[in-house]
Amino acid sequence: MSHRPLPGRRSVLRGSLAASAALTLPVGLGAAPAFARSGRPQAGWGVQAGDVSADSGLVWVRSDRPARMIVETAATESFRAPRRWHGPLLGAGTDFTGTTRLHGLPAGEQIHYRVLLADPDDPRRTGEPVSGTFRTAPAERRRGVRFVWSGDLAGQGWGINESIGGYRIFDAMAKADPDFFLCSGDNIYADGPIAASAPLPDGSVYRSITTEEKSHVATTLADYRGNFRYNLLDAALRRFNAQVPNIIQWDDHEVRNNWYPGEVIGTGTPYPAGTKLDDLALRSRQAFSEYFPISTISGRPDGRIYRVVHHGPLLDVFVLDMRTYRNANSPDDQTADPVGILGREQLEWLKRELAKSRAVWKVIANDMPLGLVVPDPVEGKPDFEAVAQGDPGAPLGRELQIAELLRFIKHRRITGTVWLTADVHHTSAQHYEPSLAAFKDFEPFWEFVSGPLNAGAFPANALDGTFGPDRVFVKAPTASNVSPAEGYQFFGEVDIDGDSGELTVRLREYDGTVLFTQTLQPGRVGQ
Repeated sequence: MSHRPLPGRRSVLRGSLAASAALTLPVGLGAAPAFARSGRPQAGWGVQAGDVSADSGLVWVRSDRPARMIVETAATESFRAPRRWHGPLLGAGTDFTGTTRLHGLPAGEQIHYRVLLADPDDPRRTGEPVSGTFRTAPAERRRGVRFVWSGDLAGQGWGINESIGGYRIFDAMAKADPDFFLCSGDNIYADGPIAASAPLPDGSVYRSITTEEKSHVATTLADYRGNFRYNLLDAALRRFNAQVPNIIQWDDHEVRNNWYPGEVIGTGTPYPAGTKLDDLALRSRQAFSEYFPISTISGRPDGRIYRVVHHGPLLDVFVLDMRTYRNANSPDDQTADPVGILGREQLEWLKRELAKSRAVWKVIANDMPLGLVVPDPVEGKPDFEAVAQGDPGAPLGRELQIAELLRFIKHRRITGTVWLTADVHHTSAQHYEPSLAAFKDFEPFWEFVSGPLNAGAFPANALDGTFGPDRVFVKAPTASNVSPAEGYQFFGEVDIDGDSGELTVRLREYDGTVLFTQTLQPGRVGQ
């Protein structure tokens, strides 16, 4: 059987979500007075669900004032006999955001939920409920799985442009009716101010919604919160969040372009001299944890982002963090590198979890590509930002850690690994083949690149031959920083058939047009 939506999903989009669109419009963008309830908490930024499994999920909301979060779930959108969940008290300490964990849910079912915000001094006083829906992961494989992925939102100064439909790519992704959305990082561009207008090559003007927090680079906690909040001004994104649960990871622009732990920057403009990136990262991570429902962050003092999300017998998603534990960017040509891009603890965790997984497919969500050369030129130095450094010979620097992992996958006979990434602002498909590689102790595998969602598009990066990548498909502009108004915005779709177990990847443009399709067979080591 192919993946099919369960009854009621489409009707909830036409019904409760459509009705809630008016009341979820943030104040200042035309909130409908017919839905206003004076003196009662309002959820003007919509709802989100995240890290949904077969029996659990997280639900997020933001209030406009102190409030108690209450979630109700039901099998139908009529909410007959709802189950009620009492969530946290929302206050200034979390920027009035909160997440409630739902547990004991039925597997493979459509879950309808609504969030109510209650006055903490009078629980009977609640604002208008805001509704959403998601599917729990199936307990058996015959239903199949479908999801979409991409990354890079509001980058290079290109913000929400309502004349082109805002973040229109989210409407195209919603039409795919995915079980979830994997965001591969760069959810914000904290280092990228957004101006009200910018000239385009054809003489027209790109016009963006602007806010105070997006008028300068982020340095304070309030700045970072404002960056995450900015994206929720977009109606298409709010609609998408209410329909599709997410799996979120982060990359560099949540803090600053190409950042790494221990880095110190700043000459006075735009960052103060001696700015410690670790301090900025702490502020960003707090805002990140406040604005997304993520299972490892909730209740964990270390705020860990890497995790595995189990989605039934067909799929495990291994969400990496290639930012927090890496070593410093450098020429990356050292012959020993114990830290690498993952850090030793995360690498050992990944090896253990891959070896334990019994899922047919093991998607490795790497927020940076493996064989694409991503430079980080600093004062003329030939530093590098990702794994590859352009030397096509034996593994060096961060490549040593990836070689160790690829060797482990081969010798432990781990089947069905597929790598998904974003970051480079174009879309492509690379097949890694030992016969073409300098390092040969691995089984062939695929890496698929997508993005941006709404950011500048860039030419394709050069390939590094160490792991033998063959670029089977690419679509990228020839110019740099091409605006979303000119196209070159991309997302990917993964469809796993419940009967055959085949996994099909489709690389799509912002309007849903299919650019490239590749079908993979289950049961092969590597892939």
